[in-house]
Amino acid sequence: MPEQQKKDVEDIVGDAMKPVLGINIDELNRDISAKLEKSPLVSFEIDTGVKFKQAKKRFKQQFLGRLLRISYGNISDVAKKAGVDRRSIHRIVKDAGIDVSKIREEMIKPYQIRQKAVEGIIGDVLEHYRTVIHPERIAEVYKKVDTVSKEILDELPEKRITLKQAEEEFEKEYLTKALADSKGNVSAASKKIGLRYETLLRKLKSLGLK
Repeated sequence: MPEQQKKDVEDIVGDAMKPVLGINIDELNRDISAKLEKSPLVSFEIDTGVKFKQAKKRFKQQFLGRLLRISYGNISDVAKKAGVDRRSIHRIVKDAGIDVSKIREEMIKPYQIRQKAVEGIIGDVLEHYRTVIHPERIAEVYKKVDTVSKEILDELPEKRITLKQAEEEFEKEYLTKALADSKGNVSAASKKIGLRYETLLRKLKSLGLK
């Protein structure tokens, strides 16, 4: 993302957060912006307690589940947005047990799904600031998170992302966290997440992480 656009996203976040927090925290704004820039639809909780392959499979199912919801269960539309063929979507849907007919019946507005994703990003980032931000201020953000997320989403440029791009973002976040959990010890990380040492090294290199 160009520097000017990046700054714009940070400004959007700052303008929405400052009235609630009472102060402007640049680092907090940057952390939220960094996740928003990747598209709210790819933001999921990263759990390195789950082996890499299973975690990636779960992420793929959740990501496509969100795409299905914002596309009202239209498989062809999801395949186009995800950059994969319809057969692959059908296979993942069947494997995940996603009820497409129920999604079509619910007809949840795409805006609502994106807003919930933005709320999740705000909550996830705030958890890392509990020791540096006064509890009352954090509580105020949670209380008004629907308003804050709406203000951000209304100004945020919509960004489309393919399944391949989403998977790459997931791998970066998952493996970065796995290395942090293992204090940079690649061998320990490979054992914890169930990847061969050589395989993990190749992935780190291809993702620009090592």
